[in-house]
Amino acid sequence: MSNIICSISRGHNASTTLMIDGKVIFYLEEERLSRFKRDGTPLLGMAKVYEYVDHIDHLVVCHTHRGAPTVDWTTEDLYKSWMRKLCKRKTPYKITFIDSIHHEMHSDIAFINSGFDSAASVIADGAGSFLHIEAFDNTIYEFESIYHVKKGLDTKIVYKHYGTDEPCGYMLLDADNPDIILTEFPGIVKEYEAITRYCGFNSIEAGKTMGLSPYGQPNKNIPPMFVNGFGNRNLFKPNYPNGAYVIEDRYKIIRDDYHSHNGEVDTGEYTQVQKDLAYAIQKESEDQMCALIQKAHEKTGETNIVICGGYGLNCVANYKFKQRFPNLNIYVEPISHDGGTSMGGAYHVYYNDYVKPGLETNLVEPPKTIYYGPQYDPDTYLDYIHEYPSAKVTDASYDSVARLIREGNIVTIFQGRSEAGPRALGNRSILFDPTIKDGKDIVNRIKRREFFRPFACSIKKENVHEWFDLAGMDESPSMMYAVDALPGVDEKIPSVIHVDNTCRIQTVTKEQNEHYYNLISAFEKLSDTPILFNTSFNLGGDPLVEDIDDALDTLSTSDINYMYLPEIQKLVEISTREMVDKRQQPVNILTEVDDTKL
Repeated sequence: MSNIICSISRGHNASTTLMIDGKVIFYLEEERLSRFKRDGTPLLGMAKVYEYVDHIDHLVVCHTHRGAPTVDWTTEDLYKSWMRKLCKRKTPYKITFIDSIHHEMHSDIAFINSGFDSAASVIADGAGSFLHIEAFDNTIYEFESIYHVKKGLDTKIVYKHYGTDEPCGYMLLDADNPDIILTEFPGIVKEYEAITRYCGFNSIEAGKTMGLSPYGQPNKNIPPMFVNGFGNRNLFKPNYPNGAYVIEDRYKIIRDDYHSHNGEVDTGEYTQVQKDLAYAIQKESEDQMCALIQKAHEKTGETNIVICGGYGLNCVANYKFKQRFPNLNIYVEPISHDGGTSMGGAYHVYYNDYVKPGLETNLVEPPKTIYYGPQYDPDTYLDYIHEYPSAKVTDASYDSVARLIREGNIVTIFQGRSEAGPRALGNRSILFDPTIKDGKDIVNRIKRREFFRPFACSIKKENVHEWFDLAGMDESPSMMYAVDALPGVDEKIPSVIHVDNTCRIQTVTKEQNEHYYNLISAFEKLSDTPILFNTSFNLGGDPLVEDIDDALDTLSTSDINYMYLPEIQKLVEISTREMVDKRQQPVNILTEVDDTKL
C-alpha cells in the first residue's frame, strides 16, 4: 500500500513537496505560484497536491519554531485546516510538526540527494531552529551544525554552534559533548547578512553581496570579521530571528562611510568601503567554512562531505572548497535554502515512519536532475498565447532559434518542469549570445538588476574542460560553482565572465535536457562556441516564472521579445521595440535608457 506524504516548509522560501513511496512527485516554492517574492505561506502549493492525488496519508509541517499560525475562532492550525478543506474525501491522516531540528532537515535533503552511503554533513544557516532553554531563560538559535549521517538517515550530532543575543560568553550545553556550544557571537551567515544589509540589500539577498565582493580589495582599516573562530561581536550585532547589523559607530572607517553614504545605494553607487566589506566577508567566511569542513572530516573520518543551509548557495565559496580539499568528495545541495527543508522533512518522515529498521540500502535513489516542478501540458500553450493579441507564433527549430540568438536577440526558453531552487537550468531561462562584449550590461538593464551582478552560462559537458578549470570535477549540472575560466576565455565569452575571471556554470548533457542540449549544439555550429548565456526567466525582484501565463506576462511587460517553446517547436514574439544588430551597436537595444550609469 502506498504512502503519500505532503510536506511543507513555512517562513521565507516556503515550499511544498509531494512524495509517494519515497519518490518526489513534485517540489514547488510558493512564490512561483503566488508571484510574491519569498512568500512564506504555502497554501497554493498544498492545493496543487490535489491535482495529483485524492488524499494524503501524512502532513509534515517544517518550520524553525513551535507555534504554527491559527485560523478563525476554532484555533485549528492553519495548515491542518487548509488540508482538511482541500481533501476530496474524508481520509484521516497523520500530522507531524518539525520545529526543533531545522538543520537536520537541511542535512536530510543533502544526504539523500548526494547518493552517498555515509557522509559528514556541514550546515551553515542564518538562525535555524528557535529553541528555549529554561535554565538559560532565553531563546537560542542554530548557527552551524555538523552531523554524521549513514544509510537510512541514521544521524548523529557531531558539532553544534548555537547563538543568542544575550551576553553569555561561551557555554557548554552538553557536558558529554564539548562540541555543543552556545555563544553570544554571531554565526557565519549572520555576519554575511549584516554586511549584505550594510551594502543596501535585504538581509537575505546575500547573492548580491557575493557579486559585489570581487570589486573590493583588502583593507587594513577594516576590522576582522571573525575572532578566535567566532563572529566579531564588536563589529556585528545579531538581530533575531532574522538579519544582523554592522555596528557603524565603533570603527571610524565604517562610521564615516555609513553617514556619508546613508541611503544612497538605490542610485547604483557603492562606496569603496562597501565593496571592501563585501570582499572581506566573502574571503573570511570561506575560511570559517573550510575550518568546519576540516572539523567534520577529522571528527567523523568521512571523506564524503555534504553542504547545505543558506551558505550552500555561495557558489564562489563552493568552488574554493573543491580547490582546498581535493581529497574530499564534496557535494553541495542545489536546494540549500529553507525551501529545501520541505523535501528534507518528507525524507525524514518517510525513513522514520515508513522504512523498516535495519534496512541495508537507501530506498530513495538520488535525482538525475532537479526539474521537480509540476508537469504542464504543452498542447495547452497556444490557448494561453492566443489571449495576448500582440503575440505572433511561428514554427521554430533549434537552428532558427540559435540564429536568432546569434543575431543579438534575447530569447527566453520555456519547457517541461521548472527547476527546483534559485538557478535556471534551461527550462525557465533567458538566453543570450555570450560573445557579445556588453552583454552583461544589456541584460542587467533589461532585467532591472544592479550593474555589477554577473551571469551564468550553460555549456555542453563534453566541452567544459576546454573552457573552465573545474578543480577536479567532471560536471556542474546544477550551477553550484563559480569556476575559474581558462586563459583567453574571457575574451571569447566576455558577457558571462565576472571581473574575477570566474563564471557560474551549468554543464548540460542530452540525457539531462535534450532540447536545451540541442539548442546549444545549434548555437555552436554558428559560433564555434558550445555555450549559451543563461539567466533566470524573471525580471529583477520577481520570482522565477512557473507556468506559461507567467512567462507571457513577463514578456509583455519587459523589453524581451522572444520565447522558444521546444516541446511544440514554436517561437512566440511579442514586440515591444524594434531590435537592432547588437553585434555592431551592442547597447542600442536600450536606446531609451540612460547609458551614463554603466
